[in-house]
Formats: sequence, structure tokens, C-alpha cells
Amino acid sequence: MPEPATSPPTPPIPLASLLADADLGLRQVAGPPAAEGTAVHMVHTSEMADPYPYLLGGELLLSAGVLLKDADRYVARIVEAGAAALGFGVAPVYDTVPAELVEACDRRGLPLLEVPQRTTFTAVARAVWRLMAEARHRELRRVTQAQQGLASAAARPDPVPAVLHQLAVRLEGWAVLLDADGARLYAAGREPAPDAVAGVARLARVVSPGASHRPAPASATDLVDAGHLSAYALGGGEGLVLGLAAPAREAGDHTVAGVAVVLLSLLTAPQQGTDAGSRSAALVRLLLGASPTATAPLLGPGPWTVIHARGGDGTPFAATALGATLGSALVDPDADGSVRILLPTAREVTAQPGWTLGVSAPSDPAALPAADTQAARAVRHAVATRRDLVRHRETAPLSPDEARLRLAPLTDSPALVETLRTWLSLHGSWDRTAAAMEIHRNTVRQRIERAARLLEEDLDDVDVRMELWFALRHG
Repeated sequence: MPEPATSPPTPPIPLASLLADADLGLRQVAGPPAAEGTAVHMVHTSEMADPYPYLLGGELLLSAGVLLKDADRYVARIVEAGAAALGFGVAPVYDTVPAELVEACDRRGLPLLEVPQRTTFTAVARAVWRLMAEARHRELRRVTQAQQGLASAAARPDPVPAVLHQLAVRLEGWAVLLDADGARLYAAGREPAPDAVAGVARLARVVSPGASHRPAPASATDLVDAGHLSAYALGGGEGLVLGLAAPAREAGDHTVAGVAVVLLSLLTAPQQGTDAGSRSAALVRLLLGASPTATAPLLGPGPWTVIHARGGDGTPFAATALGATLGSALVDPDADGSVRILLPTAREVTAQPGWTLGVSAPSDPAALPAADTQAARAVRHAVATRRDLVRHRETAPLSPDEARLRLAPLTDSPALVETLRTWLSLHGSWDRTAAAMEIHRNTVRQRIERAARLLEEDLDDVDVRMELWFALRHG
């Protein structure tokens, strides 16, 4: 089960909000109207003739035009880098915004703001950070209210439909629970267009355990004309999937969906008494001389996940607590402080404070020895690389559809895609990538770090790098 984030990321602010601040006195003089939805993710000030190497995308770039020579090329490079808008100060170099800059921004579709002489760039940046803080506060309040609503829904006599209804209301979209075969069990909210319904079904197949020869991801997202689509695998072991379709995706929506996934996983999980009885019977038969092959069916069809853990305080209580947190009573603490845990379902495993975890690929009971080896290798790799958690990954070339889904978070950032492609082709070398792209080494690092955040991947993992390389080649 994916663990919901403790708080949503800081949301961007509408450019229109800055223009509405009378104290700043900003005025748009070119480009599409700010009311059309231009969003600002950060502020950057630069007087370079070509600021492209230092832009990550989404910035309000502030400049007084100290080195402005070729307005058309200057604007073209800003647009290519993905900046949201350009703020031009009319002092001390220019008395007015140059006409050629206005024409270039209109031609390239870049919003151009006139920053009056009385307004410093620092004041603009401070206003952006203030608006972002206010937006984050509103988003945190919205997420908290959504969590409370979902928890109340889970306590109702009809908890599953109630949680779906509450989720659809909070996300202003459509929520559907699908079984392992893709059949609709429950749905809530207004059903979207057929292409969106089909898109949710496609994403459900991506996250369904056993959908391919690779371990299924915990979630998948896509964009269609109707809005944002997502699918989440539930952790109850029944192959259920939560599908969502919403007209837009706000910063805290992933957190809200994560809470719903946890609740639905608990509500749809099979009764634990029967499972525990079967496992006890398997243990008894092993002690009485039965072979592992004969007792494996009592464990259930799987998939099962093996976890090797190192850390804690060395006591059996710590190991038991770790097993309970991860959702399993099958815990084997060793004298050296290491722990092995067998999860009875392919639920999502998250990092745990004070522990280093190695996680196998999901497997059936007959393949548990191989899974145990995978987990042992993974935890050794985690210790060597000083990471909290490493998963065993089966790498293979991706289909075009899988590649497109994998890279979807970078769709709006061509600069990030090209930097990632170059960096991977040069085996993760910062200096060689900077030289190849003619940008600063720090810019390479910033872009790769942002790509990792958007993809929600660990780019230090060689398997992740390989999969992304396949995706970039076939996407």
C-alpha cells in the first residue's frame, strides 16, 4: 500500500494573482492573457544574454535587459527553456519596454510583464513566495478536511461506496473500483467521456499485479483531453484497483488519493483469521515432516514479497513492530540484528525510520527462495549506497505505450527530457553532460534532481536508469 505523503508539495500560483497585486503595479504588455491559466513555479533574475542554461521551466524570469541585443532570439530561448513569463524592469537601462521585445513575446506566446521603476525585483520575488505560502496553507487545509471526510466515510455501514463518493467529491471527479479482471465494482461521481473511462481501464491494467512480466507499479497516471487520469493498486491482495478521472490535478490530490488507497485496501482485504489459520497449518505440517512443496498451497496463491531489514535496536520487539507496520506477522529476527519478513500480499513497501530495507519482487510460494536471495542482495545494495530502501527490479524493454506513461510527468518539460536523455547516455556524468549541452554543471544537477522528483524515481538505481533509457528510446 502506498503511504500518503505527510503534506502536498507547494502549488504554483496563477500569474493573474501577481497582476492583481496593486502594490506591485505589474502590467502585462504582450503574450496571451494571464487569465488563460499561466502558472508560476518560481522566480529567477538574470541579466545574461542567454539565460536558457539556468532555467528549469515554470519560472517568472526577471530582467532589466542589460545585455539584450536580439529580442527574438532572447525570447525564443526563454520559451524553449519552458519559462512561464518574462518580467521586464523599465529601469535603469530602458525607460519603456522595447517594442521589439513586445513583438517577439506576442509572436512566441510568452506573457510579458512591465515592472515599474518603483517596484524592485526583490519585491516581486517576495510577493511570489507569499502567494505560494498562502496557496500551500489553503491546500494543506483542503487535504486535512479531505482526510477527515474519508475517515468518516470509512466508518459508515457501506464504507467502500462511501469512501469512493467522498473521494469523487473531494477531487471533483470520478472514482471507480475495479476488480482484477477490470470489471467495475463500484463507482461514484459523474462518469467522464468514454476516452477517459477507457484510459482509466488501461492504467488499471498497468498497475494490476501480474499484468506483465515486470513487477507492477503501485500507481500510474496519464493526461487526456478530459483531464487527469490515475490508477492505484490496492494492497488487500485481491488485485483491486482504484481508478480516478478529474478535470485537473491539484498539488494535494495525490495525498488525498493515497489516504483513500489505504482505507480501501483495509476495507477490501480478506479476513485475516483464515489466512493465519492456514499459515499455522503449514507450519505444523512442516514440523511433522511435510515437504515445502506440499505445504506451499496453504500459504495461498500469492504474490508474496520477501523483505530483508537491518537496523532497529536489536530487540525482537523492534522486529515485531516493523512487521506490524508493514502488515505482516511473519517475522524472523536474527541474532545479528537483521530481520526477514514475509508479506502475504504484493502490497507497497515504504521506507521505515531507523531501518534499511531490501525488497524482493512479488513471487508465488514456489519461488520464495529466489525472492529471499533478491531481498538479500537488495538490502546489501541499500547499505552500500546508504539508502533507506532498495527494491529488486526486473528490467526489460518497454512498449511504446508503457514508455509514454513512464515519461508522462516530463511531457511539459522538453529541457528536462533532453537533459535526462543526454545524462543517461553519458553514464550519469555531470561534467560531460554539461559540455555536451553547453550548459553549466549545476544546471545539469538541478534538472536531473527535478526530473527525479517529477518521475518519483531514484536515479541512483541502475535498474531505474536502464528502464528510463528504454523509455526515452521508445517513447
